[in-house]
Amino acid sequence: MVRVKRGFVARRRRKRVIGRAKGFRRTVRTQFRRAKIAVYHALRHATRHRKTHKREIRRLWIARINAALRAGGMIYSKFIASLKKKNIKLDRRSLADLAVNHPQDFKKLMESIKS
Repeated sequence: MVRVKRGFVARRRRKRVIGRAKGFRRTVRTQFRRAKIAVYHALRHATRHRKTHKREIRRLWIARINAALRAGGMIYSKFIASLKKKNIKLDRRSLADLAVNHPQDFKKLMESIKS
């Protein structure tokens, strides 16, 4: 049987892992065995945090909308309920953007909801 040294294939696999470990601390970025474990953990955490990031951003939008509504004398839950009742289809992201960057337009929206 012919001996196979796996030089190119193994080097390519190791370089891919070491490349993903770029920016890690100490020997984790240079030693393949440690880099492999660190990259595995990093990918696992990244998957989990993509989910939590979406939740945190939505909470931030709700907090911004609520703060703008409280300044105008309204409550978030009643505001959202009345938006649905009046069939105004604005998502929380655009509402938060209105509240932060265009407060006068947000106040107009609040007045139209109140009346």
